[in-house]
Amino acid sequence: MATDSVHIISDLCALLQRYNKEGVELTGPTALSADLNVASVEIMDLVMEIEEKFGIDIPINLLFDVEKVDDLAKLVQDRMGQ
Repeated sequence: MATDSVHIISDLCALLQRYNKEGVELTGPTALSADLNVASVEIMDLVMEIEEKFGIDIPINLLFDVEKVDDLAKLVQDRMGQ
């Protein structure tokens, strides 16, 4: 399961790269808003990309607690397990 998490974080970082205007190192602890300045409209685009990439559905209400790449990876992993 830890390996799955590493792959998910790696895939998410690849998707996040286009939002990384400042060239921040993308890792699990990277904050989506504070470090990457990802706007809410961009988050919706990102969620659609994530849903397509991983074949999952992410309800908007589950995004409220997502602050870091690690949080997003856990959400993806949880949704894949359903």
